[in-house]
Amino acid sequence: MAAEKWVLMVTAQTPTNIAVIKYWGKRDETLILPVNDSISVTLDPDHLCTTTTVAVSPSFDQDRMWLNGKEISLGGGRYQNCLKEIRSRACDVEDTEKGIKIEKKDWQKLHLHIASFNNFPTAAGLASSAAGFACLVFSLAKLMNLKENQSQLSAIARQGSGSACRSLFGGFVKWILGKLMLVPSQHLQEGNGSDSLAVQLVDEEHWNDLVIIIAVVSSRQKETSSTTGMRESVETSLLLQHRAKEVVPKRIVQMEEAIQNHDFSSFAQLTCADSNQFHAVCLDTSPPIFYMNDTSHRIISYVERWNRSVGSPQVAYTFDAGPNAVLIARNRKIATELLQRLLFFFPPNSETDLNSYVLGDKSILHDAGIDGMKDIEALPLPPEINSISAQKYSGDVNYFICTRPGGGPVLLSDDSKALLNPKSGLPKEA
Repeated sequence: MAAEKWVLMVTAQTPTNIAVIKYWGKRDETLILPVNDSISVTLDPDHLCTTTTVAVSPSFDQDRMWLNGKEISLGGGRYQNCLKEIRSRACDVEDTEKGIKIEKKDWQKLHLHIASFNNFPTAAGLASSAAGFACLVFSLAKLMNLKENQSQLSAIARQGSGSACRSLFGGFVKWILGKLMLVPSQHLQEGNGSDSLAVQLVDEEHWNDLVIIIAVVSSRQKETSSTTGMRESVETSLLLQHRAKEVVPKRIVQMEEAIQNHDFSSFAQLTCADSNQFHAVCLDTSPPIFYMNDTSHRIISYVERWNRSVGSPQVAYTFDAGPNAVLIARNRKIATELLQRLLFFFPPNSETDLNSYVLGDKSILHDAGIDGMKDIEALPLPPEINSISAQKYSGDVNYFICTRPGGGPVLLSDDSKALLNPKSGLPKEA
C-alpha cells in the first residue's frame, strides 16, 4: 500500500422496493432472519433510489458517514455488522492509473468515508433503509473488489435492513426465509442464517405493462419504527404466527405463478389481501400499531369500489409500515384513469404547483389530459361513485410519484454524481 495521501472512491445507485407479500417479524433480531418468505417489486431508480459514495484513504482516521447531508453515527450494530462482513471478504485492489495498491490485509486498518442521499423521504414507509443498506453493501463490495454474487451480497445487506436484501435486484424479487436458525442450533456454522437471501424471480422487462403510482400521504417519520413494531408483533400477535405458518407459504406459491403468467387478477387479489393482513397483524399487536390513516383507508375504498364496478381488478394497492399508498395499475391506460381519479379526490391546494405535486414519470399527466389546475377542476365524477360520497380532500396527499418496475443497483462512473470530494474524501459543498 503506497504511503501517499490518495483517495479511492466508488459511487453507486440502488433502487427501493415495495413488498407485495410482506415481511413482518424476525425469528432472529441480530442476524435479521424473517419469520416468512416475502416478494417485492423493485421501483425505477430514476424516481426512487439511494445514491452512495464510498471512499477509502490512509489519511482517514475513522469511519464516518453522512446521510442526506448530515453526519450520522456508524456505531449501531447494523452498520457495524455490514462493515465487518464486507471487510472480512475484501480482496486485493489495484488502480494502476492512480498508482494505488491495496492488499487484502490492509482493509482491516483502512478507514472509510460514506455519503448517502435518498431522493425520497427517509423513514416514512417508502423503504428508505432498504435502498440505503443495499447501496452501502453494493458500493463497498465494488470498492473492496468482493467476489460474491448479488444473492450472497444480499445476505450481508439483510443484516443492515431485512428488506435491503431485495434491493440488490431489479424486477420481482423473493427473499427466502432460509432453513438455518429455524431451530436454535448448537453449531455456529449451521446457525448463521446464511441461506436467508434474495433471488430474482423475473427482471424488470418481464412485466413492463405495470405502472405504479405512490400517494405520499405523509413524509413524516413514523411513530412506531418497523423494528419496534415487528418485535411487538412477534411477541404478542397470534395472527402473525398463523400468517407465517399457514397463509404466507401458500401465497408465495400463488404470487410467483401470477407474476410468471402476467395474471393481474390473481396478482392484485394477493397483493391487496396481503397488505390488509399485514395491517391486521399490526392491529392484533399489543399495544396496537396504526400505520395507516383516514386518507389511506379512503384510497383503499376508492380502489375497491372501482375494481368491483368493472368486475375485475384494475389496480392493486399495498401499504408498507406507513400511510403511503402504493398503487399498481395493470397497464398505462388504467394508470391514467387512476391518476385522474386520485386527482379528483385529492386535488392539490390552490397554492401548490402541479409540477411538484405529481413527480416521477410526468408523461402520465399528459396522457391523462392534465396540464394545470383548470384540468383537475374539470375532472368528471368517476362513474362508480355516487355524487353523495364525492367529497374532495384537498391537501390530504402531499404529492404523487408515478413510476414503474425498475432495474437493480448500478455503478455511476460520472464523477459529478459522486457525493464526496475526490481529493479530500469529505462531502461536496451543497
